[in-house]
Amino acid sequence: MPDRGGGPTGPRMRVGRPSRRVRTLLMTLGVLAVLGMAFTMFAGFWTDWLWYRSVNYSSVFTTTLWTKIGLFFVFGLLMAAAVGLNIWLAHRLRPPLSAMSMEQQNLDRYRMGIAPYKKWLLFGITALVGLIAGASASGQWRTWLMWVNGVPFGEKDPQFKLDVSFYAFDLPWYRFLLGFGFAAAILSVIAAALTHYLYGGLRVTSPGARATAAATGHLSVLIGVFVALKAVAYWLDRYGLAVKSSDFRATDNWTGLRYVDANAYLPAKTILFCIAVICALLFFATLWRRTWQLPVIGFGLMVLSAILIGGLYPAIVQKFQVQPNEQAKEAPYVEKNLEATRKAYGIDGTKVTDYTGTSKTEDKTKLRDDVDSTASIRIMDPNIVSPTFQQLQQIRNYYAFPNNLDVDRYSKGGKDQDTVIGLRELNLAGIPKKNWINNHFRYTHGYGVVAAEGTSADAQGRPNFTESDLPSEGDLGTYEQRVYYGEKTTTYSIVGGPQKEIDYSDDNGEKTTSYKGDSGVNLSNPVNRAAYAVAFGEPQILYSGAIGEGSRVLYNRTPKERVEAVAPWLTIDGDAYPAVVDGRIQWIVDAYTTTNGYPYSSRTTLGDTTADSLTATNDNRAVVAQQNQVNYIRNSVKATVDAYTGEVKLFQWDTKDPVLKTWMKAFPDTVEPKSEISKPLMDHLRYPQDLFKVQRELLTRYHVKDATTFLSGSEVWQVPDDPTNRAGNAVPPYYLSMRMPDQKAQAFSLTTTFTPNGRDNLSAFMAVDAEAGASDYGKIRILKLPTNTTVNGPSQVQSQFNSQEDIAESIRLLRGGDSEVEYGNLLTVPLDGGLLYVEPVYVRGGGLKYPLLRKVLVTYGGQTAFENTLEDALNKIFGAEGATPEPPDEGDTTPPPPTSEDPTVKQALEDAQKAFTEGQDALKENDWEAYGRAQKDLEDALQRAEKAQAEADRAGGAGGGESKPSGSPSGSPSGSPSPKPSS
Repeated sequence: MPDRGGGPTGPRMRVGRPSRRVRTLLMTLGVLAVLGMAFTMFAGFWTDWLWYRSVNYSSVFTTTLWTKIGLFFVFGLLMAAAVGLNIWLAHRLRPPLSAMSMEQQNLDRYRMGIAPYKKWLLFGITALVGLIAGASASGQWRTWLMWVNGVPFGEKDPQFKLDVSFYAFDLPWYRFLLGFGFAAAILSVIAAALTHYLYGGLRVTSPGARATAAATGHLSVLIGVFVALKAVAYWLDRYGLAVKSSDFRATDNWTGLRYVDANAYLPAKTILFCIAVICALLFFATLWRRTWQLPVIGFGLMVLSAILIGGLYPAIVQKFQVQPNEQAKEAPYVEKNLEATRKAYGIDGTKVTDYTGTSKTEDKTKLRDDVDSTASIRIMDPNIVSPTFQQLQQIRNYYAFPNNLDVDRYSKGGKDQDTVIGLRELNLAGIPKKNWINNHFRYTHGYGVVAAEGTSADAQGRPNFTESDLPSEGDLGTYEQRVYYGEKTTTYSIVGGPQKEIDYSDDNGEKTTSYKGDSGVNLSNPVNRAAYAVAFGEPQILYSGAIGEGSRVLYNRTPKERVEAVAPWLTIDGDAYPAVVDGRIQWIVDAYTTTNGYPYSSRTTLGDTTADSLTATNDNRAVVAQQNQVNYIRNSVKATVDAYTGEVKLFQWDTKDPVLKTWMKAFPDTVEPKSEISKPLMDHLRYPQDLFKVQRELLTRYHVKDATTFLSGSEVWQVPDDPTNRAGNAVPPYYLSMRMPDQKAQAFSLTTTFTPNGRDNLSAFMAVDAEAGASDYGKIRILKLPTNTTVNGPSQVQSQFNSQEDIAESIRLLRGGDSEVEYGNLLTVPLDGGLLYVEPVYVRGGGLKYPLLRKVLVTYGGQTAFENTLEDALNKIFGAEGATPEPPDEGDTTPPPPTSEDPTVKQALEDAQKAFTEGQDALKENDWEAYGRAQKDLEDALQRAEKAQAEADRAGGAGGGESKPSGSPSGSPSGSPSPKPSS
């Protein structure tokens, strides 16, 4: 017969075994691979331990680690035991003789094949399910710690009269246990059924009974356990209604019981619980009856009941009882939601006051002095002037400032003033030559604080720096200026060893230093070096001569990153800000405790609620836990990170917060008491932006207190879009020292505006006292405008600015050439019943790479001014100079008044034009001396033109009407490119 295999017909070739040398080599490679994997895992663990120990938070590492290990082994062993026991029991209950059928004959081959490996197969299956279950359970370490350490809230939910801690701490753990029980029951049923089938206890095609009595009893008990767990689930679902989210009246994530929940779902869950208990007992009864008839009937009844009672009945109640009279039916439950939501988000103390929106004083000149006492208007926008700081104070290319600077308060002459502040941080992209030594050993830190007055600019439109130069000098006194930890410091550095670091440069060349702090991890130990070489994927760490005695590696260097690592149970605010405190630069980080288990309180997603025009363009400003859904939040912790040592301190801020107390029990001695906050540090603490943004979003609906108004939707507000940003993102809140109508003095505040839903006019103005330590800290005030009048909102004010002909022409001239106009923060200040809007206008261009303050827009009571300084603009609005008139109606065809002009005026205007042109040319060449001379000439020419025109007017008498130089620049201060004069 021919060979059907297609192979050679000659003698078979013997395939020799690998030689001893090859086997040894393969074995060696295998051992090395295993050791490499083991050391890689060890390196990750070991470097984490070393880092936590270096920041003195090793207890956080050990507590978290042992909790994860404990949960892994306990639940892994429980799952392995449950599945393994049922496999063993099914094997033990196998019939002694299998039926003589084709099905069983086929199964005999499998039984014989696995017979020698039964123990190993049992061990492998149980180990696999145990590992999976243990890994899943270890991820519940937060749930476990909150359950075992839970502190009562001292508040009860309105439906079941249980403490809120039951929903926040207990219910999540019970649900995890229930989910684990379901998984164990299902896996046990599957494993037992397969084993029974393999050994003949269950039959599919064989004649006779489909299951032996033993298999019937075993599987019935397991299914009975599953049904019993379902009964527990129905019972817990009753309480889950208090924290169930749903869409209601266009409100996303509405939380709590509604009429249909209390009157249909709640009794349905109780009935289904009873049915499930009976059904479970019927399954357990098969141990004696040995038949599935009754259990199957009971199970079918439970499924039918779930459809009819749990689904159809609530739909009928909703359709025929609620919808015909929804407002009356839902009102009691809406009131519970209103009360719980306001309390959970800390907005229950909000003071809402009616505000007319129109000034009460007819003589506006009397209000001029009131402006200064009402607000310290900040014309330096921290989100615009960072390039100006960069250009004027970067000094070296390897320094940089953050894209968005911060606003703080510093005392000068015994008076607090709003200050724009930023750190000169390390910028590796700007180092002269990039290599491993330069990147990680020589260029290691930034240097110094740069600060400027928030309420003024110099004659050229630049910030008035109160702290500047390198090393920094100014009003802040003496402090440690080296910045080893900052928002832009995202790579590791190795310091303190034989390799010197670049400190800073001056006229005498580069200064070097060596890190003297005790931060970081010591690399003198060869094991540590090897671990970090593996962890960082950088083998040079292991053998580089630049590392020696005293070398330390610094990493995890951003403030938010460090706080999140030492307190993983906190949610970190998106904006860490620096402050000089007791001779040190301290990063201040606000942190929140949250839960999504507060009954009846509506949920919100942090990433969506805290998004605005700044977070859209800068990821560093986004809250850390963006996807977290919460319905309770407290700014419970204030944290600091030392910019030189990296030391992290956590201070208890909210002493009543039960969530914080729970975590302090779980991680003792990690949070210092509030009394440890020093007075200098307290002076720089403030109300956090992300909490304010969450609260303002909730207050768009929850500023009302009665259910009828809430259900009608007539009082729904929205956060307006940023009028200076075309992307359509929400306007960010602004820090501002101001006085609300019921306050006696200015207070550092965080402010925002509201508009009606779908419209642009103003609905309300909101401010919170942001000055920590003040008696009214955290008090929210809302000025609510009447709904029957129209007051311009931010976008309308911006449109008004842009539409006035003279202002639009001036803006066009400012944009001349390659210049760009940038609008700063549009600030809103309540004043004498009306609203004062102020917006700085910056120009970038003409050879400059950074924005300079050129103009200030001010509007109040329908009058608008567009002047070179805030002082001039306010004087024009409230003073004797008069205000820029509103644009004429489109139908107004009245010609402008005639103008007269003599040669003296014309000559002065030509001199002004010449000076203006010379100033622009000087700007392009960055010749500030020539620019200053040109601005002085411009000012002199404009004064001559004004004087000559006044004389011409007097000479003209009544014959020529009022006359003025048409289109003349409006008194530009030094540094302001003015509109082109025309005769």
